[in-house]
Amino acid sequence: MGTAWAADKAAEMAVEGKDPGFFHNPETWVAVAFVLFVVLLGKILWTKVTEMLDKRSAAIAKSLSDAERLRGEAIAAKTAAEKTLAQATAEAEGIIAQARDEVARMQARAATSLQNAIALREQQALDRIAQSEAAAAKQVRDTAVDVALAATRTLLRDQVGSGKSQDIDQAIAELPRRLH
Repeated sequence: MGTAWAADKAAEMAVEGKDPGFFHNPETWVAVAFVLFVVLLGKILWTKVTEMLDKRSAAIAKSLSDAERLRGEAIAAKTAAEKTLAQATAEAEGIIAQARDEVARMQARAATSLQNAIALREQQALDRIAQSEAAAAKQVRDTAVDVALAATRTLLRDQVGSGKSQDIDQAIAELPRRLH
């Protein structure tokens, strides 16, 4: 009612032509109330907005510090990985060189072993050939003795006759034992 009374009073004064004054005018109080409302609302909004911006700024600063820390860790990890790679490369080159040396030694041993095996096989072949020659010579000799004995038996039987054949047969039987 107070506001309505003030508005009625102001309207009466305006009809009478009197100026009610700055503080008696309801429009002034509406404007003052509006300004106070806007100022209070602005202050509350300003506080909330600045708090949000401060939080956002703190989050961004934290993210930046985390990013810097992670960057440092990544650089350290990269350096460690490069160092490990260099060590592994050097070790691999050493292993490869050692393997090449071992291959060369194995090839030399294999060549020597092959030459020894060839020489041994050659000697074994020569020994077999000599044994075969000796066996063949013995067989030829035995065959020659058998042929000679057969020829001698035939000749003696033909020349001596049948009367003394027992002594001759015994002598002929002893011949192979004495010739071999």
